[in-house]
Amino acid sequence: MIFKGAGVAIVTPFNEDGSINFNKLREIIDFQIENGTDSIIICGTTGEASTMTDEEHLECIRVAVEQTANRVPVIAGTGSNDTHHGITLTKRAKELGVDATLQVTPYYNKTTQRGLIEHFKAIGEATDLPMILYNVPSRTGLNMTPQTVYELSKLPYVVGIKEASGNLSQVAQIARLCGPDFAIYSGNDDQIIPTLSLGGVGVISVLSNVAPKQTHDMVDLYLKGDTKEALKLQLDYLPVIDALFCEVNPIPVKAAMNMMGFEVGPCRLPLTNLESANEEKVTAVLKTAELI
Repeated sequence: MIFKGAGVAIVTPFNEDGSINFNKLREIIDFQIENGTDSIIICGTTGEASTMTDEEHLECIRVAVEQTANRVPVIAGTGSNDTHHGITLTKRAKELGVDATLQVTPYYNKTTQRGLIEHFKAIGEATDLPMILYNVPSRTGLNMTPQTVYELSKLPYVVGIKEASGNLSQVAQIARLCGPDFAIYSGNDDQIIPTLSLGGVGVISVLSNVAPKQTHDMVDLYLKGDTKEALKLQLDYLPVIDALFCEVNPIPVKAAMNMMGFEVGPCRLPLTNLESANEEKVTAVLKTAELI
């Protein structure tokens, strides 16, 4: 198991000209670790990896590994809808010293369930690096079934899944089929406690970008048996979670971080700035939560 607790799906800070602000990335990695985050997940959806060149992608991974300095695990998003490209990125990430990779299901061209098994097997066999599967059908147009997850869980390098289907019945089926040694991470911040109650071990979180301590504490309290306080945190932060998804992620979370003074810059096109009405909503929610 790579980690238990709250891993942050960390944003990628940009300068105003659209280039990556690596100094700021180092700062927010330190902020995360100092506030209890249990793992850094670099170059995922929230990190806008889909608009990076391979060189930028790998430099972000290198900086994350260097700055984290073994304080917590680093998990790199190296998934692709092109199996060969996924193998290439994953090999390079292994050379850079990551602890594991996050592998999204192929998007746009998609595949069959058998194709999913062959895709992940090809990446795993070529790299022999721990792999966390990533199921997010709202982004990819493809759902990975519990039976497919079970077949993949038999492979020694497949150690867990980020389940972001929003389907708790599916989470329950994965837990039943794969057993307690297979790590299930919630991919939805509004379902952290429900996922933990079904045998999950943590979350790969957008909320952690703005509330790392609270997200860590939510999971930690639950895993230590204080389910009442954990549930209170989940419910207390639902308005913040809702605001962070009022537009396509990561538009709202980067706007929120800028409001909090982190200066992470804009998103890259095709993502645009937060609409003014939603900006007011995010501002109000952050004030109520005493984050600004």
